[in-house]
Amino acid sequence: MDIHYVIFGHLTREFLLPPTGQPRLDMPGGSLLYAAAGLGAWESGVGLVGCVGNDYPRAWLNDMKLRGFDTTGIRILSKNIDVREFVAYNDLFEANRVNPISHFARREMTFPKSLLGYQPENKIDEECRLTVRDIPDEYLSARAAYLCPMHLVTQTQLIAGLKRGRVHSFILDPSPATMTPTSRRELPALLNGVTVFLPSEEEIRNLFQSETHDLWEMAEAVSLYGCEYVVIKRGKDGQLLYNATTKEKWEIPAYTARIEDVTGAGDAFGGGFAAGFSKNYDPLEGALYGNVSASLNIEGHGALHPLDVMPGLAEARLSALKDMVRKV
Repeated sequence: MDIHYVIFGHLTREFLLPPTGQPRLDMPGGSLLYAAAGLGAWESGVGLVGCVGNDYPRAWLNDMKLRGFDTTGIRILSKNIDVREFVAYNDLFEANRVNPISHFARREMTFPKSLLGYQPENKIDEECRLTVRDIPDEYLSARAAYLCPMHLVTQTQLIAGLKRGRVHSFILDPSPATMTPTSRRELPALLNGVTVFLPSEEEIRNLFQSETHDLWEMAEAVSLYGCEYVVIKRGKDGQLLYNATTKEKWEIPAYTARIEDVTGAGDAFGGGFAAGFSKNYDPLEGALYGNVSASLNIEGHGALHPLDVMPGLAEARLSALKDMVRKV
């Protein structure tokens, strides 16, 4: 398989309690999978880079291959790794990740044995931290790389490793830990040479705190660290796009979709953005593609849902969304 896109992220075993209905227990999840589906809804030739323990279900990895993804870059350790992730949603789809026992009790549901001993703040096993050595040689010829949220140092090192090859578009989603005033001095090293920076509104507001409340001012300030474009993800309010070179500003509304599950919507957006941006290196086109990928993601259950929608649906949404964009 020719690799055109590389995605770096985490794989998890999801335990989700939606606002209503039955829980989804021990299902494949994680930023890597959601981003892959967001990209795979548009393009093929996607290589995945991640790490799991020996206890990660091989059937899930095989399913990724059957879906057309290259899993050469997924490293499997010889020991077991706890990659469980619990999320409970209220009626407003606000996430709570702590004390799963109380959430099951409140809903009068039996607590699953597979969640016993779960700790919400599980740190990534040091042996599973991604490094330059995890990048297969054949991935170095990809045209674009999307880095899901992870440790700032890890992202910086992976980008440096990719620059050995022919990758020329680097799309980066920061982790919440990166977007704090104390970590701000590290951002120039991270963003120098990054093509597109994809923080959420909450993250970028946390970075600047009371310095300014103007999102455009924040986008411009962040762009001075070296990235070409800043896209602020705003959930149901869509996205703001800032072009550091031309100073152009765009507002893209979120495509109106029926909400079933918001898990991984930001990751799906990032994957879709990589697909759209790589067509003509147009960030607005990237934002439109990402927007549609996110809308497909939230309409169903499971990380790979965008791959199972009706043929032509994504393209129809893209066409409709183009007419809703506003230049500021």
